Amino acid sequence: YVQAIQESSNAQVISKVLYPSDDHDEGKLLRLTQQYFLVSASVQSFIRDHMAVYGTLENLPEKVAIHINDTHPTMAIPELMRILLDECGYSWEKSANICQNLFSYTNHTVLPEALERWDCGMFRCLLPRVFGIICEFDRRLRIILREKGFSESEISRMAIVENGEIRMANLCVFATHSTNGVSEHHLTVMESSVFADLYRAFPERFSSVTNGIASRR
Repeated sequence: YVQAIQESSNAQVISKVLYPSDDHDEGKLLRLTQQYFLVSASVQSFIRDHMAVYGTLENLPEKVAIHINDTHPTMAIPELMRILLDECGYSWEKSANICQNLFSYTNHTVLPEALERWDCGMFRCLLPRVFGIICEFDRRLRIILREKGFSESEISRMAIVENGEIRMANLCVFATHSTNGVSEHHLTVMESSVFADLYRAFPERFSSVTNGIASRR
């Protein structure tokens, strides 16, 4: 009986507790599972809707814009890459170009300890294909940075995968076309401290866009 309901129970656990505590491995694994579940469902949904209207993904960046609001939805980037590579047969270059034109990123915190990081072992165990795609982003980022003349110590600070961790914020900066702070001062702090190296590497991608309610009205 337990085995008969195991699959259903495991599926329900994903959505039973929102933002589970991440001070232990079980909570971290559930949170990672939740993030991927929600992101993958969202990506598959907008692709299905887009295909129903246009019948092709060639014009995806012209019709769809995805905004990474802080780092929690970052897995949307490698998940879309997975679909474009594995299900559509696109090349890496074509897939990455679609993703970069499609995605933008807003940073909400300048505290390095608050920027989302994931243990490589846990990530690889749960999401091996997505982990492989993230590692390829990291490999290509390192090549670009070396061509720009950065030292190995500087590259290690900008890397996406380093010291057994995945740095989701660095993935966002590299894989999107725009990174913005929520105010002019916030952007200044980003450019001078937490993203100082990445700002020197890709200054054209940084901008300031206030998220104040007044301007939205």
